[in-house]
Amino acid sequence: MTATETAPAAEGHGWNLRPGAVRVLVISTVGFTLMFAVWLMFGVLGIPIRKEFGLTDVQLSWITAVAVLNGAIWRLPAGILADRIGGRLVMTVMLAATAIPAYLVSTADNYVQLLIYAFLVGLAGNAFSVGIAWTSAWWPQRHQGFALGVFGAGNVGASVTKFIGPALITAVPAAGFLGFIPGGWRFVPFLYMVLLLIMAAVTWFGSPHHDIVPGQGRSLVSMLQPLKQMRVWRFSLYYVVVFGAYVALAAWLPKYYVDVYGQSLSHAALLTALFIFPASLLRPVGGWISDRVGARRVMYATFGVMLLATGILMMPYGYIVIERTDGSTNEILPWQVGVGLFTLLVFIIGCAMGIGKAAVYKHIPEYFPHDVGAVGGLVGSIGALGGFFLPPLFAYTTAWSGAPQATFGVLFVVTLIAAVWMHLTVVKMLHRASPELTNKFEHETSPEQPDPQLTGVNQ
Repeated sequence: MTATETAPAAEGHGWNLRPGAVRVLVISTVGFTLMFAVWLMFGVLGIPIRKEFGLTDVQLSWITAVAVLNGAIWRLPAGILADRIGGRLVMTVMLAATAIPAYLVSTADNYVQLLIYAFLVGLAGNAFSVGIAWTSAWWPQRHQGFALGVFGAGNVGASVTKFIGPALITAVPAAGFLGFIPGGWRFVPFLYMVLLLIMAAVTWFGSPHHDIVPGQGRSLVSMLQPLKQMRVWRFSLYYVVVFGAYVALAAWLPKYYVDVYGQSLSHAALLTALFIFPASLLRPVGGWISDRVGARRVMYATFGVMLLATGILMMPYGYIVIERTDGSTNEILPWQVGVGLFTLLVFIIGCAMGIGKAAVYKHIPEYFPHDVGAVGGLVGSIGALGGFFLPPLFAYTTAWSGAPQATFGVLFVVTLIAAVWMHLTVVKMLHRASPELTNKFEHETSPEQPDPQLTGVNQ
């Protein structure tokens, strides 16, 4: 008999939660926050690393990219594993295992070593699909949007290094302490190694010992069956826009502020945090809104806001030159995005991404309640792969065009593709339904899964 069958419901403020559900949510969120900080630490560490090793921007972008890559490719198997043997065990092992490459990063003395260790430390990114599966197993469907939003707020870990990194790099002597604690930028991954080991112990001993295992006894083939559905791949593209682009920008923006606006590393990190915080902390809000008005309506708003903001940011700086008949010239309509307007628009993009990330994952337990690990793992994997491809694409596009604004041109195109695909799907669905259902488009119908709104089920 599984824990799912035996766990009694606890009455608490009308939520009817299982005993231990809140504990699982807190521990998984804290663990994921730490893992996310480790995963994206090169966004800040990359600048002193570039200086020490004399790297080009393209070389530096690949250090971040390989970490993101390893944080993407194992999300599907990690999610399936969490469903089959329990999120508690998988999360504990992952935290402890990530501590090893975190320490190795602090010992690197050449570019090749950095690439290898950065790739290995990217294991941290796979904690997302584990936590999604673990949290979904413990929380009821009617509150999963909120719970998964709270868990996903662990994305704020991307700002942890940006806050503590510059201060630690400056405060800790380059020679380190006690002969074995490194200094300078190397102290940060060393500190993360210690914290990862502590969090692994907290996860194992602090979470409920009798875990809920929704995939126990199921074959691997049956768990992979939902991946044949086209909607899974569509959700994945949505997640590239709201998460892959988030990961890419979190790593790219500090360098953008330094190179384009001449900001110091500490100021660049703080300004980047103004993007990271709403993109992370608004995720519970996005989940709450999706629970009430529907995830697809939230996605329409998300894509609309992102298209508007990136459309402004991708416009090249310059002015129109009028040549008079006497040979003189006059410059009119000057256009430039200063650091204030830039930060505001990036903040707005962060707000949209934070709400949109929750909306994407609101879809998954509704359509695939017994396959959250597999579906959530694939969606998360492809979304994170967006974070792998985008930083090098930013670098190459900027180098080719000579315009740093090309970064946001890339984001505009990707967002437009996702928005058009979603809208065409909605239109197709409405044509299949009756005209009176024009405003009821939260769930897509399929031969395998009738639309709840057509069958009278209120979700």
